[in-house]
Amino acid sequence: MTVEASRETQTPVDLVTLTIDDVEVSVPKGTLVIRAAELVGTEIPRFCDHPLLEPVGACRQCLVEVPDAGNGRGFPKPQASCTLEVAPGMVVRTQVTSPVAEKAQHGTMELLLVNHPLDCPVCDKGGECPLQNQAMSHGRGESRFAETKRTFPKPLAVSEQVLLDRERCVLCARCTRFSEQIAGDPFIALVERGARQQVGIGPSVDAEAFGDRAGADGEGGGEQPFHSYFSGNTIQICPVGALTSADYRFRSRPFDLVSTPSVAEHDACGAAIRVDHRRGAVMRRLAGDDPEVNEEWVTDKDRFAFTWSRQDDRLRTPLVRDPGTGELVPTSWPGALAAAAAGLREAAGKVGVLPGGRLTAEDAYAYSVFARVALGTNDIDFRARPHSAEESAFLAARVATRQDVATRDLESASTVLLVGLEPEDEAGTLFLRLRKASRHGVRVVAVGSHTTRGLAKCGGELLAARPGEEASALDAIQDGDGSAGVGLDPRAVVLLGERLASSPGAFSAAVRLAERTGARLAWVPRRAGDRGAVETGCLPTLLPGGRPVADAEARADLAAAWGVRSVPAQTGRDTTAMLRAVAEGQLRALVVGGVELDDLPDAALAREALAAADFVVSLEVRESDVTRVADVVLPVAPPVEKSGTFVTWEGRLRPFGTVLEVPGSLTDVRVLAGVAEELGAPLGFRTTAGAMRSMRDLGPWDGEPLPAPDVPAREQPALEEPRPGGAVVLATWRQLVDDGRLQDGQDRYRATARRAVLKASAATLAAAGVEVGDVATIATDLGSASFPTEVADLPDGVVWAPGNNGVHLRGTLGADHGSTVRLLPGGEQA
Repeated sequence: MTVEASRETQTPVDLVTLTIDDVEVSVPKGTLVIRAAELVGTEIPRFCDHPLLEPVGACRQCLVEVPDAGNGRGFPKPQASCTLEVAPGMVVRTQVTSPVAEKAQHGTMELLLVNHPLDCPVCDKGGECPLQNQAMSHGRGESRFAETKRTFPKPLAVSEQVLLDRERCVLCARCTRFSEQIAGDPFIALVERGARQQVGIGPSVDAEAFGDRAGADGEGGGEQPFHSYFSGNTIQICPVGALTSADYRFRSRPFDLVSTPSVAEHDACGAAIRVDHRRGAVMRRLAGDDPEVNEEWVTDKDRFAFTWSRQDDRLRTPLVRDPGTGELVPTSWPGALAAAAAGLREAAGKVGVLPGGRLTAEDAYAYSVFARVALGTNDIDFRARPHSAEESAFLAARVATRQDVATRDLESASTVLLVGLEPEDEAGTLFLRLRKASRHGVRVVAVGSHTTRGLAKCGGELLAARPGEEASALDAIQDGDGSAGVGLDPRAVVLLGERLASSPGAFSAAVRLAERTGARLAWVPRRAGDRGAVETGCLPTLLPGGRPVADAEARADLAAAWGVRSVPAQTGRDTTAMLRAVAEGQLRALVVGGVELDDLPDAALAREALAAADFVVSLEVRESDVTRVADVVLPVAPPVEKSGTFVTWEGRLRPFGTVLEVPGSLTDVRVLAGVAEELGAPLGFRTTAGAMRSMRDLGPWDGEPLPAPDVPAREQPALEEPRPGGAVVLATWRQLVDDGRLQDGQDRYRATARRAVLKASAATLAAAGVEVGDVATIATDLGSASFPTEVADLPDGVVWAPGNNGVHLRGTLGADHGSTVRLLPGGEQA
């Protein structure tokens, strides 16, 4: 239901012709010899080389003979092919044709193995180890070294999640180059020199960084833990077993595992992953290789946070509330589906549908069809977060069925403008691509409250704006060299985050900016299922394929495709309006998917609505606040137990297969189809594949394009003079590692969360009577939350705090991005 990404124009490539192992080959100028050799079918052994890291020539394993460098003269000694660029007329001889190169490689391998431990049987890398493989293919038959090998205390905890066995390290510098070049978190480094050189942690490469934890031999670890959202990638690219996962360590062997390619479910990036499982349990997840999306990198959340679906509160059996005791009791699937249908039939068309934003596209489509065909309503909204009518109009006009920006386009953009989006926290693999682009000259600018860690790592510029003032900031930007200091042109990309729904006029201002400058727009939601929910019509104003509810032709088109008499014509209610309608008795029942009540704009209203509803059906993976009050609980499968398709922020379809076949684990599609059949209104499909066929047959809307929103920027009230207990404006978002339930069961991973702090300008803290570093409290009439403080470059009268780290601000305070809160010194309560 989306269009293909636009292709970049092809530019002429300068070719260089050289000879490798007596085979003439032409490759692009600037190609490394080690890459050129691969084109003629020769694999040169290597450890430090990685195609996504800058060459360093650290391990010296890839030595080749170069009798002619292209100028009639050769190199006197073997050269590292991973740092040597090709030249016209160059002649290269690898280990295949050169005894000199072969001897050099054997010598290097022998030196690497001098102190390497013979612990392959217990090493986590055993069976998939490049050193193991290359020692067999390019090493000597037996060792000449009989002395005692060097040892270190082990393991060294680089972080709570990454362990280091230093005696295995071959000093390839892959981990240090990744942390510095890719992630921008240089907290792991090579320290000391010569025989004492080793990988360590700390802010300095000086050996003194090892001081506090030095052993008797003067060797030890650093003081600073390797806290990075991407540290797990160093485990995967380590060519030996030096870096290992604390969770996976000693748990399995590669030959015991069954590997299945899949897609990460934690954000809207659709990162490719590989899931390794054994005996019905997932043992680990690795990054997949997809140059178009995530290259070879994933966030630690995608890598480590996979145990959430096997916690003790996992729902396995349908539950129906006993009218006599008021308790939920297990029942059969036929009985539960019949009970759900009976309750919804009793509600007589007064039912609201809240599917949430974690669904696959097929499951979202099933909810969309279920609402229109089985319930006869457009009261459906996936947005389990703050939302607005302006956002609905923007999604319908500028997001549904469109694909204006692809991930790779960030690397060719002139400027990337971030508005209401913090990629490092909300779209991790997108952040890595953005950082890569910035290192190659792409300008990064953010409209936001302060310079974040992610923006600083991209060398970005801040266009400061108070929460709620984003629209005014966007309206001030012109094309070329604008008055706001941000010149945008048709090569620029504007990335919009979902929290702009809390900023009146922001989406409209972004559309005006794109029309004025020619820049391309893209919307980057936080949840994996949000874009798919837009495409499949899980909105009160939008039908599947971008069809507007208000268009009679669009409704007739759908009715014919679905084989029903008609599709409801009345525009539906959004999430908040549905909850209010239930609380007031206008709606009688709710069908709720994976929705956390504290994530909703008004958690208190949500609880009131659930208590007031005559009937609640919950489709969930684990027990939640919703399942505890539901009348019928229908357990559904998590992503690992089903197939489906996620739609990325860019509109790319990311299908994945079933990893674990679990009997009785049903998809949302199958459950909703069963309820619909009990209601006498079948959906027309029962399976994930059937839902996808229905979507493809339906296709995108080809009628008149919907108008973009045009809401003027709202003038923000002047801030009062800062004072203790005075009002300040809150800026907030959820950090990548927080208290979210999709990280349950991963205590080590959660321990890598950034410290929860409240950030504000020095003037704001001083006016509130707060010393920098002391605890301050933000409060509303509903509650309060306390944090230690830090100074940041926020505007005076604005504070920032994490959305769900230690306390859920929306659920506890009823506060969100742009809300007014009170700032109090110390742990004072409101």
